[in-house]
Amino acid sequence: MTEKNQVGLKIRQLREMHQCSLEDLAEQSGCSAAFIEQLEAGELAPSLAPLLKIARGLGVRLGTFLDDSPQNGPVVARSGVDCQVVRFSGQSHSNISTLDFHALAADKKDRHMEPFLIDVHPSAEEECNLSAHEGEEFIYVLSGSIQVVYGNETHVLQMGDSIYYDSVVPHEVHATHESDTAKILAVVYTPV
Repeated sequence: MTEKNQVGLKIRQLREMHQCSLEDLAEQSGCSAAFIEQLEAGELAPSLAPLLKIARGLGVRLGTFLDDSPQNGPVVARSGVDCQVVRFSGQSHSNISTLDFHALAADKKDRHMEPFLIDVHPSAEEECNLSAHEGEEFIYVLSGSIQVVYGNETHVLQMGDSIYYDSVVPHEVHATHESDTAKILAVVYTPV
């Protein structure tokens, strides 16, 4: 079992608030009820693509899973001040967390972009499971080395490199085998 993930708790709270059963949410999101139940129980480290589907099924933004008390004005993230960390898997159905997302605007109300600092940990898993979702992503490598698989293309990015792509094309991001944990700035845009 993975360490308790607050995203699962938030999904359950939102589902119950909308008086939505697991089966209803599964139908609305295209994810299985068993998968959603495992997420809610904290047994899986979720990946971005199914979370986007679940957010759509609930009629909320992806960032709603990270919000505590949304603000209308600007949100400032200060250096050295810990922000909420959400652990994601690079795979769709995994209990291994390879991505630590540090939300930079979790309290911003009605945002369309999701900015994150992400620690990308190396993984022993060789299998590459591509995922796709609506929107766009921008990644800037702050340290280390990552590999971005985008459709049939593979891009290795080093510190100072960036990539911008349409998220509807199947893709996956992971640390290269030569790298220790890499750190990236990622901005994810998902249309409402």
